Amino acid sequence: MAQNTTRKAQQQDFITLMNELARAHHRFSLFDAEIHRLSGSGLTAPQAKVIFCLGNTDGLTCSEITDQTLITKGTLTGVIDRLEGKGLVERWGDADDGRIIIVALTRAGDRLFQREYPRYVEKLRTQVEGLSDREQATSYLGQIADLF
Repeated sequence: MAQNTTRKAQQQDFITLMNELARAHHRFSLFDAEIHRLSGSGLTAPQAKVIFCLGNTDGLTCSEITDQTLITKGTLTGVIDRLEGKGLVERWGDADDGRIIIVALTRAGDRLFQREYPRYVEKLRTQVEGLSDREQATSYLGQIADLF
């Protein structure tokens, strides 16, 4: 009987943690979208993720971008299409493997990255400043979610 009680308590703790993670993700996503909307950059949050991911690189494969941004491959194609249409990225096939597509910032994309990325990081930093050193070190999800 005690084993069942312990198991149920562990399941409840897990469910509580998952709910806090989902809440934190949702609130951060809303905050993130608002940052980009107010920035005047004309970028959506997924577009900004791709620009920020490509910044200071010579280009990345779509798989690398997907891994770093957590944007699904299907969604990534549309995001890259729109960024290419804005003249912010370019893409080409890998010389050794035509199945691999490389995506890189154009000069205009790099200028946008150089301007917007520091602003974005500063905005995030100001949100986290309200946390104590201990809270920052332990990343209390509920408190972080409440910031956004």
